[in-house]
Amino acid sequence: MVKSRGGDASRGDGVRIGRRRRSRLGALGAMTAVAAALTISLAACSPVSAHPAAHTSHKHHSKVQHLNSTPTETPDPADSRPATPDPADASQPAPTLTPVPAGTVVAEGDVASPKGSIHFHYRVAANGDNTYTAQYSNFTSTVPVPVSVTLLDVPPKVGDGLTWHGVGDHQLGGPTTSPASSSASLGSEDEPSYLTSLVTYSSAASFDGVPVELGPNKVLAVDTVQWNVPVRQSNVHPVDGGTRTYAAGTVTATTSSGAPKSYRIAPGDITSFVAKRFGISVQDLIWLNTNLQVFGDQQYLYAGTTLNLDPNSI
Repeated sequence: MVKSRGGDASRGDGVRIGRRRRSRLGALGAMTAVAAALTISLAACSPVSAHPAAHTSHKHHSKVQHLNSTPTETPDPADSRPATPDPADASQPAPTLTPVPAGTVVAEGDVASPKGSIHFHYRVAANGDNTYTAQYSNFTSTVPVPVSVTLLDVPPKVGDGLTWHGVGDHQLGGPTTSPASSSASLGSEDEPSYLTSLVTYSSAASFDGVPVELGPNKVLAVDTVQWNVPVRQSNVHPVDGGTRTYAAGTVTATTSSGAPKSYRIAPGDITSFVAKRFGISVQDLIWLNTNLQVFGDQQYLYAGTTLNLDPNSI
C-alpha cells in the first residue's frame, strides 16, 4: 500500500509539474504572440515601409559591407598599384592647365658678388609650354677662374662648397670685362617659384694653383629670387565638402584664394570618396598626383601621406 500510495503520489506530482510547464508554455506563447503583433504594428507605422523606394538595394548593401572592411594594419608596399579612374569618370572632361604665356617674365634681378668681382643681370621667362628659360646678360668677372650659376631651394652661404648643382646649372664664363650674354633651360620645371636662391659659384677645374675660396664649387654669391609666376588656369576646382567616412583626412594647406591645396590621408581613405569630398573626379585626383599609389580593390590610399589638390602646383 505504501508503494501504491508512493506511486500515486509520484504520478500526482508529475501531473502537477506537467500542468505548470503547460501553463508556462501557454504564457510564453501568449507573450510571443503579443510581441509579434506589436512588431507588425510598428512595421506598419514605419516610414521606411510607407516609402518602399527608400529601401537600400541588395547591390548597394553588399558594397557597403565590403567597404566596411577597412584595413587596420599597415599594407605591404608590395601590394601597391597605380590608382585608376572610376568607370563613371569616362564622361568627365579631361583636366586641363593653361600654361603661362610665352615671353612672360616671372623673375628678374641684378647680381653682384660681395667683393664686387662678378656682375650680371638675370631674368626668367616662360616658354609657353609650362617650361622656363633663364636669361643672363651683362656678365663681367675679374675672378681668375670660370664661374657658374644655378637655382636652389635651400640657400647656402658664401664660402660653402656645393654638393648639388641645382636646377638650370649653367656656366657664365671666365674672366672678362666685355659684357657677355647666355641662357639656360630650367628643364621640366613647370612651377619654379620654390627655387628661392640664385647661387653663383666657382667652376675651377681643381684646387691646383687657386686660392681656397675660389676652389671648385665654392659659393661666390647668393641672391634671393623674387618670383612673380601668374596662376595658371584650370578646369579642376577642388572645394572641401567636409570630413566623411572614407575621406576623414585633414586639409593641411590652402591657396591664397582659400581653396584646399594639400590633404593628409587618414586610415581607411578611398580614392573615390576623397574625390567626392572635394567635388572632383578620381581622374582629376590622379592628374593632380602623378603616379598616385593605392592598395586593395577599393583603391585605399596610404594613411599619413599627403595629396596635392592645387592644379597650379603640378
